[in-house]
Amino acid sequence: MNRVPVGWWRAWGVLLLVTAVACGACARAASTPSSVGDEGPAAELRIGYFPNVTHAPALLGVGGGFLERELGRTELVPQTFNAGPGLVNALLGGSVDLAFLGSGPAINAYAKSEGEVRLVAGAVSGGARLVVREGIDTAVELRGRTLAVPQVAGTQDIALRKWLGSEGLGVGDGAGEVRIAQLANPQTLDAFREGRIDGGWLPEPWASRLVVTGGARVLVDERDLWPGGRFPSTVVVVRDEFARRHPDTVVAALRGVLAAIEWAGTRPGEALTLLQDTVAALTGGELPEVVVAEALEAVEMTVDPLPELLPELAADSVAAGVLRDDVDLDGFVDLTLVERAAAGPAATSSVGTDGGG
Repeated sequence: MNRVPVGWWRAWGVLLLVTAVACGACARAASTPSSVGDEGPAAELRIGYFPNVTHAPALLGVGGGFLERELGRTELVPQTFNAGPGLVNALLGGSVDLAFLGSGPAINAYAKSEGEVRLVAGAVSGGARLVVREGIDTAVELRGRTLAVPQVAGTQDIALRKWLGSEGLGVGDGAGEVRIAQLANPQTLDAFREGRIDGGWLPEPWASRLVVTGGARVLVDERDLWPGGRFPSTVVVVRDEFARRHPDTVVAALRGVLAAIEWAGTRPGEALTLLQDTVAALTGGELPEVVVAEALEAVEMTVDPLPELLPELAADSVAAGVLRDDVDLDGFVDLTLVERAAAGPAATSSVGTDGGG
């Protein structure tokens, strides 16, 4: 039997908090020229995401055909990235319209663009852990060790630096410090086996792969560091100009996300198989079913972006040196489009792992 928990696919709790948060976005209306208005559905929607279980709504939405179905005549153009900073550059450079991002890079994108991106929904809570080799049982035993993150200035890098600081550990090459190595997620298992790294603060399924197939152990589950065990590991952001020109296209995409999450909750075994096959195809490596199942245990799919935690996450980016100054998040979160998506008629889908309807 596949070990997929009942609660990991919840999507509808966002409606309890949408109204108060969404109103804050209105203050930024003047930042985009008034000539930019609704032009109807876009010819294409270019989306960016990672081949990680922490991006499961995107993987299922694309791989299961949910996004394409909801978009209708709008062509879906999916692109995958290894980590947040690369996707942020693509988003701000205009080659991606809608992105699934870690909360840290999403805040960074908002700050760098001076408000020209907006967070329109959550995607996943949880799904990141510090896993280390056997024999490392405490933080102090990490001195002189090397830990991997997907990319410097990314979500896991920020979280690791924050935690190391809370444990009184410095980052650097000194004997009493912890080295941080930037490493693409699929490469972490080989690096761990070869002794080039001693573990990593990794998103799922890569943390579970080190545990299940590499013999690593969990030292820190990031859920334990947040109230109620929930934090926005992945959110959905869109270029503000695109959302103003094509709001119905963004709503359709979010309906696809909601449909994928709902389908995964009712057919968890098929969802697990689709994720297993999709991640393997995108990364060029096999993922055992037990790895994906354990990864799913660590995540909750939800369109609630947990906005009350964003100020702390922004402060973490400043403390980690990713952002130079504090960020005014007024207008960053606008949940009106996902509210429309949840209220509107999503396609009743019988889409399975073949992507058909």
